[in-house]
Amino acid sequence: MDKSKISLLVVDDERGLCAGVQEALRREGYTVDAANAAPTALELIRSRLYSLVLTDVRMPGMTGMELFREARQRSRDTQFILMTAYGTVESAVEAMKEGAYDYLVKPLDLRQLRVLVAKALEFQSLVAENNELRLRLRKRSEPSLLIGGSEAIRRVLRLAEEVADSDVTVLIEGESGTGKELVARTIHLHSARAKKPFISVNCAAFAEPLLEAELFGHAKGAFTGALADKPGRFQLADGGTLFLDEIGDLPPKGQGDLLRVLEEGTVTPVGGTELLRVNVRIVAATNKRLQDAVVAGKFREDLFYRLQIVPIGLPPLRERAEDIPLLIDSFLEHFAAKHKRRRKQLAPEAMQLCQRFPWPGNVRQLRNVMERLVITCASATIVAEDLPDFLTAHDRTMPAFTIRPGMTLAEAEKLLIRQTLTHATSNREEAARLLGISRRSLQYKLKQYSLLEL
Repeated sequence: MDKSKISLLVVDDERGLCAGVQEALRREGYTVDAANAAPTALELIRSRLYSLVLTDVRMPGMTGMELFREARQRSRDTQFILMTAYGTVESAVEAMKEGAYDYLVKPLDLRQLRVLVAKALEFQSLVAENNELRLRLRKRSEPSLLIGGSEAIRRVLRLAEEVADSDVTVLIEGESGTGKELVARTIHLHSARAKKPFISVNCAAFAEPLLEAELFGHAKGAFTGALADKPGRFQLADGGTLFLDEIGDLPPKGQGDLLRVLEEGTVTPVGGTELLRVNVRIVAATNKRLQDAVVAGKFREDLFYRLQIVPIGLPPLRERAEDIPLLIDSFLEHFAAKHKRRRKQLAPEAMQLCQRFPWPGNVRQLRNVMERLVITCASATIVAEDLPDFLTAHDRTMPAFTIRPGMTLAEAEKLLIRQTLTHATSNREEAARLLGISRRSLQYKLKQYSLLEL
């Protein structure tokens, strides 16, 4: 919802840095307080509820660790991000094992800071422990990409909850923008590891030499710039969950190293000699078909089978078009509050255009379009002419759809009914005539296939 209703607290005895972080987050729209000493921060925490506290670790008098422990006793749902120099990384890691969200190493990267704050707030909304708190946090956080009543998305969430209690590795496959990390966090939050860290790493974001150090840590002097020992993501996730995003981009050496860790439960930091035992649950994700990469010789077959003990396939938005109205309503409400605009709704024709479009960027693309419309449309009702050109241009031709070999007859029938109602006509009587069945039969099939929202 409205970011101005989300209260953050920045704590650092270095006044310039504290003011800089405060200003950077204020520009994002948050309400941000600042304190230059931990006791002052503690008084603020006692007087109001903060969604997130960013605190330096090393401060005179009361340290950031002491502040973290005191504050957690008062407000368990407040998230913490530790700001630390190399010399105090171990303290930050200790805090993460006790429930802190993450840490940042100084000098701070403000872009990374903004991303981490957004993720921490989203995580906070998922970890809410009761209905009252969940309602309060949902109003502050970004809307979920997993909203929907379709059988496809309900099946994903059911499976995520079912596997959460075990420690088996999970492989989440889905196109970009479908919400793979949110599914991974859902699994973590429903598991016995929920109070331990959830650590994520994008395997495609690092060159091969840096990825090894990122995953397994490095010893002081292991390479140029390694000024101190640094724990890897496996160590940070000890006792919790490690989310490996874009696992299909893991280089061959990284694949071998990961397989060894999964089999032996130990890591060796780059430049180090000591074997460190880690207790980590792995959830991996990819926007590629790993089975195809295995056949092409680009991904290890033994690692593939080790990762996909439980596979979860996230459907693209075009396969759950019945969820689009719910998603749009959620996004319009959120962005109207965020940008302080009047509440908007889509006219029926505009909604049908959105349901007919295949959305190659999936829910993330839909979300971005809705934010643009909230800002650019003056009227409370968004009509078809207000929609971006690519939506109306696509609708000028009737798109074909593909029946894949191996689909069941029920899956093909469900797809045909959905395509008829979203691309040919939304009138149930007319749709039944086109399909060659009675309106009563169509209604029965809509209920059978969970398509009543179309």
